[in-house]
Amino acid sequence: MVSSRKRNWLEKIDWWLLILLMLFCAVSITVIMSAMAGQQYQTNFAERQGLYYILGFIIALTLMFIAPGILRKFVWPIYFIGNLALFGLYILPESSFTPIINGAKSWYRIGPISLQPSEFMKIILMLALANIIYRHNRFTFSKSIQSDVLLLIKIFVTALLPMGLILLQNDLGTTLVLLAIILGSVIVSGVSWRILAPFLVGMAAIGATLILGIIFRPAWIEKLLGIQTYQLGRINSWLDPGSYSEGDGFHLMESLKAIGSGGLFGKGFKHGEVYIPENHTDFIFSVIGEEFGFIGAIVVLVLFLALFTHLIRLAQHADHPFSSIFLVGFLSMLVFHVFQNVGMTIQLVPITGIPLPFISYGGSALWAAMSGIGIALSIFYHNPVAKR
Repeated sequence: MVSSRKRNWLEKIDWWLLILLMLFCAVSITVIMSAMAGQQYQTNFAERQGLYYILGFIIALTLMFIAPGILRKFVWPIYFIGNLALFGLYILPESSFTPIINGAKSWYRIGPISLQPSEFMKIILMLALANIIYRHNRFTFSKSIQSDVLLLIKIFVTALLPMGLILLQNDLGTTLVLLAIILGSVIVSGVSWRILAPFLVGMAAIGATLILGIIFRPAWIEKLLGIQTYQLGRINSWLDPGSYSEGDGFHLMESLKAIGSGGLFGKGFKHGEVYIPENHTDFIFSVIGEEFGFIGAIVVLVLFLALFTHLIRLAQHADHPFSSIFLVGFLSMLVFHVFQNVGMTIQLVPITGIPLPFISYGGSALWAAMSGIGIALSIFYHNPVAKR
């Protein structure tokens, strides 16, 4: 039931979403602090993560006061700036401003702050796709196969440029995240399932063919797609980590040991024993499994489930199609991040450099996610009436 009563400013704030974020903040800082007990770090990453969260909350609360309609008007300038930032990484020489970190030139460094444009491009692409789908459906007066195909062309042309620029950075993980965002947006775009069903089946068939090719004909795949050897190694080590335990399979084997040894209740705060390099970033879930056990892992997953459920409800009650489509894209990104990150630590999917949202250490990934949260807060804040 929709109430016509106008809300005061306190009722306009999505308190449940803010509470969830505070819980994620507490979990993130606690787990990162616990991960640091292994003495493999000299930097206080837990303290830095706290500072990143403070700035993240500032970003989210600032965006809350910007109406979705205003964001919609500036989608294309934002899209242009995002792609320009990605292109700059490709053309600018290596320097202190554009350093190579872990073999990739994917960051701008300004003093102590490193910014990764590809993380923010995820949110920008959600906004662009939501705008395209909304405007296409608004000005399409007679839906047909031709109009649906035209919409798909618009979507993929818009996504092609940032995906290409990110692939040039050898960042396959972020490219897969963009594909998840595209898929979620397409599913709610209104495109007929007569087009979507064969498309999805075809994509699944291509994926299966690629995996089989990597297993049985890796040289063909390398030559055909230009995929790097180390990326193929991740597939092989995923399928048989024991045979690659001294190389590509090392992280996975150690992660399985850590999570398996955690038992029901874990070894306790700061009592991790299994060595996993950089365990405060991509393999933070392994720390949770080892030190807080099955119960701790379930608590974290329930937090994510609560966040996903809340975003679904918010999308259902949004007062504008643009807002609903954006929230579905944001939800698609978060679901893929969680599934991929947790899955790679337990051998469910191959390892990629995808962090666990709101928990893994890192400024750019957190700030980008908090930007998405800020837009979600804005959608709730600017709804004209209270939902009951």
